[in-house]
Amino acid sequence: MAVESYDDRIDPVGACVGMKGSRIHGIVRELKNENIDVINWTSNVQLLIQRSLTPSKITTMDLDNEKQHANVYLKPDQVSLAIGRKGVNIKLAQELTGYTIDVFRDNEGEPEEFDVDLEEFSDEIETWVIDEFKRVGCDTARSVLDLTAEELERRTDLERETIDEVRRVLKAEFEKE
Repeated sequence: MAVESYDDRIDPVGACVGMKGSRIHGIVRELKNENIDVINWTSNVQLLIQRSLTPSKITTMDLDNEKQHANVYLKPDQVSLAIGRKGVNIKLAQELTGYTIDVFRDNEGEPEEFDVDLEEFSDEIETWVIDEFKRVGCDTARSVLDLTAEELERRTDLERETIDEVRRVLKAEFEKE
């Protein structure tokens, strides 16, 4: 949630959260302990995106205001914070800002497309299939896609149909734009 106050004497986030969280706790309990992030609203899109991805620290950002698109570059240890479990953080940031946000790893100034842990696909891929890929050292989406279907079939105890379906699901994640 983004909040703003027209009175400079009032801290809008503090007013919503309350002393030691007293105001927000009642709402959180009513929402069955759903987390609520409260940030300061700003009309500066770059700052709003940065605040919406808190606690991750953005290294650089490329904005396309016409297409309402942002490429955000973060240090490798910050990527999972920005994306969140099952992509929840990034989805909420996109809803709040109205911008499509793509997250990239920033390796020494050379941005590289992010990778996603296979666990993030547990709603689409069965756990035992993920465990089988992990058994052979493939614990991220890119590590699975970097190998051919034939190589995966040779290394794992999975059927070709299962491997093809998993690769289709993983490719679809990286083709979203």
